Amino acid sequence: IQAAWNLKTRALTEMVYVDEIDMDQEGIAEMILDENAIAQVARPGTSLKLPGTSQGGGPSPAVRPVTQSGRPITGFVRPSTQSGRPSTMEQAIRTPALTARPITSASGGYGRLGTASMLTNPDGPFINLSRLNLTKYAQKPKLAKALFEYIFHHENDVKNALDLAALATEHAQFKDWWWKVQIGKCYYRLGLYREAEKQFKSALKQQDMVDTILYLAKVYLRLDQPVTALNLFKQGLDRFPGEVTLICGIARIYEEMNNISSAAEYYKDVLKQDNTHVEAIACIGSNHFYSDQPEIALRFYRRLLQMGVYNCQLFNNLGLCCFYAQQYDMTLSSFERALFLAENEEETADVWYNLGHVAVGIGDLNLAYQCFKLTLVNNNDYAEAYNNLAVLEMRKGHTEQARALLQTASSLAPHMYEPHFNVAILSEKVGDLQRSYTAAQKSEEAFPGHVDTQQLIKQLKEHFAML
Repeated sequence: IQAAWNLKTRALTEMVYVDEIDMDQEGIAEMILDENAIAQVARPGTSLKLPGTSQGGGPSPAVRPVTQSGRPITGFVRPSTQSGRPSTMEQAIRTPALTARPITSASGGYGRLGTASMLTNPDGPFINLSRLNLTKYAQKPKLAKALFEYIFHHENDVKNALDLAALATEHAQFKDWWWKVQIGKCYYRLGLYREAEKQFKSALKQQDMVDTILYLAKVYLRLDQPVTALNLFKQGLDRFPGEVTLICGIARIYEEMNNISSAAEYYKDVLKQDNTHVEAIACIGSNHFYSDQPEIALRFYRRLLQMGVYNCQLFNNLGLCCFYAQQYDMTLSSFERALFLAENEEETADVWYNLGHVAVGIGDLNLAYQCFKLTLVNNNDYAEAYNNLAVLEMRKGHTEQARALLQTASSLAPHMYEPHFNVAILSEKVGDLQRSYTAAQKSEEAFPGHVDTQQLIKQLKEHFAML
């Protein structure tokens, strides 16, 4: 017993030491019992949650804007990172069905499926899930698979879908890899990532499939284990050489870890396999734009236009590339087309914001002021527009208005360093040195490598030392 107790104490001590956190006994017990717990202090280059843990030497926030989580702005909106996920199991179970697909009524020829619950009601649901005998349908493999996909994808009823998948895989004597993948998808939706990992691994042992590898990588990303996901993708490429989805998955992870150079290389590998891959073209174009190569970025965005991509975002990017590549004849026409194609106020606000930058570039500050004002008319939470309006107000000598706009910008986007730095400069000019020092510290915290902030802090410290 004493030897076992020593081993237990030693294990707990090692766990706390590795994670470098100070916990009480209750916290240690919770961490041991919670299989989904991850390290609070991640090692450099192993986490997506901490922006400063990248080893890739990516671009600084002065060159390429970052999101609130610290990731650089990407060239392609991905549903996995943009959609809101349920945080608890109860929310996942009760999530309503959000789908653009119409409910089909093509069941007229299948009127005798064995139970009244499968009949369509004109005023009711297509299938009444509460009246289904899942055990009965689980014994009919073909019907069970179609029914599962309807429950999972259309009704979004994860609990009933999981019950049906569990009964069906039991009826198949746990030899059907497809049902294991479906159970893993249900566990993933419910937030039970370790259980989902076990199901996907078991399915991979029975049948090597690209989809299963992608689902398992999603699990590792949700567990904040990007290195494990990278290794999984590279192992998958050994078995499926040249598979575009696996190469693209590696590129996405590198991009999220701020390792932009490696991400660009893998996106180029994607284009070697599929030269019409929209995401790879857009991300490479975005990377060239932020690398001061707008002419090359323009070629990639023109390629998207030739492929038939025709939306507000593309013309917005074309307008920016034309402006910075000094092709002024196409700049305003591209932005006009972008305004015409904008589908919501957020997209319109983006276009007006970029038009404001064009106006600043040509020296028309009155036009820039109007463009930034129109940006805020369409999107009142646009922190960058507040910051730039404040700069224009400072040039006019309106100190209080500039201060109010900068405070709004810093509260809306605390991850941006520009509003904090501008507040520090403004406060230093009017003699409020304490507020200037506080704002400069926030700017340094948001962007440690900003030279102007460091010089300002040094000047303020010297002044305080003289006092």
